[in-house]
Amino acid sequence: MDKKEVLDKHKKHLFPAVKNFYQDPLVAVEAKGATVTDIEGNQYLDFFGGILTISVGHAHPEVNAAIMAQLSRISHITTLYPTLPIVELAERLASITPGNLEKCFFTASGTEADETAVIMAQCFTGNQEIIGLRHGYSGRSLLAQALTAHNTWRAIPTQVAAVKHAPSPYCYRCPFKLSYPSCGVACAKDLDELIQTTTTGRIAGMLAEPIQGVGGFIVPPKEYFEIATTIVRKYGGVFISDEVQTGFGRTGKMWGIEQFNVEPDMMTMAKGIANGLPLGALITTGPIADSLTKNTISTFGGNPVSCAAANATIGIIQRDDLTENAEKMGRILREGLEGLKRDYPQIIGDVRGMGLMQALEFVYDETIKDRTPNPQATALFLEETRKQRLLVGRGGLYGNVIRISPPLNINQDQVQDALQKMRAALKAMN
Repeated sequence: MDKKEVLDKHKKHLFPAVKNFYQDPLVAVEAKGATVTDIEGNQYLDFFGGILTISVGHAHPEVNAAIMAQLSRISHITTLYPTLPIVELAERLASITPGNLEKCFFTASGTEADETAVIMAQCFTGNQEIIGLRHGYSGRSLLAQALTAHNTWRAIPTQVAAVKHAPSPYCYRCPFKLSYPSCGVACAKDLDELIQTTTTGRIAGMLAEPIQGVGGFIVPPKEYFEIATTIVRKYGGVFISDEVQTGFGRTGKMWGIEQFNVEPDMMTMAKGIANGLPLGALITTGPIADSLTKNTISTFGGNPVSCAAANATIGIIQRDDLTENAEKMGRILREGLEGLKRDYPQIIGDVRGMGLMQALEFVYDETIKDRTPNPQATALFLEETRKQRLLVGRGGLYGNVIRISPPLNINQDQVQDALQKMRAALKAMN
């Protein structure tokens, strides 16, 4: 098929909700490392990584070899029979996660992992109500949509009354109109009143992303989670760290929550765990895992091929010090993005992120402190970076945030190349 045939069939046979970037969508046919090739032979530098899934680069030869070797042995079987890949992965995760996390449940997606974590919080505590964050994203099931605080990602009214939403620690758009640090981290302290006024006073827990991904890479103050988890535990709840986007070295540490000096009671993960293969996981303590006494199963969770890919991916991250590389390359990337903000202060309102998880927020005119979201500039920036053969992402409640998340093994030359392409895109816009 040529490009027109692909796009025609996509429009005819896929849901309209399966949207594409760009006015003229890019049909990807091949990818290697940090390079994506489209059906017309154009090559792009990938700084979105399949929405933070391509941890060690597209088609990494060692990950591919692990996949092929596993395919030749056994491609799928129920978790009613133990397999070597699932046991090896569970042991590996227990060895690299913080605190006393030691028991895993594997799923096929981050949505499933988050949903399982909520069930476990309810089983363990005996309480029902769960706290999420405004601007948070948890997936596409009914419960995950209820936890998700973006009207653009909610297809129907929330079906789960037990979900309560706390203010987001969104310093650039503080819900209390305060400034950090003089605010005293009011967004975290508000959890106490939220629980007292909108719940029964006993909660199952709180599920939160260390850095809000779809929300636009929102980074909370350093003290946020220490304050929040203390309050959550005071009212009988557990803390679930949603590491679907922040896990596996993305922020410059193996886990995003490690940036905030807190040990979670549970962690969910997906995306970067298997370099793009479908896999999610929940890891928790022995007592919490033991609290589920009813039968449960995830048909494709813990699939041997996905687990083999995950074992290879994590092994490469550890062996090649890619967490350290993410921190180092992230500093270079951040310095370049701050330079773009200085040179284009009218439309770049905020630069934020950690490691190789960085964002630009576009506004109408930051020079006069007008923080009105500017999704039109974001859309234009996407088009112009595409012309420069650079792929970046988009996010934020208002669609005005550019998300930048290259593979963890990106090098300095590629970072500088991406920054030059972004500068050229901004110049064209200007």
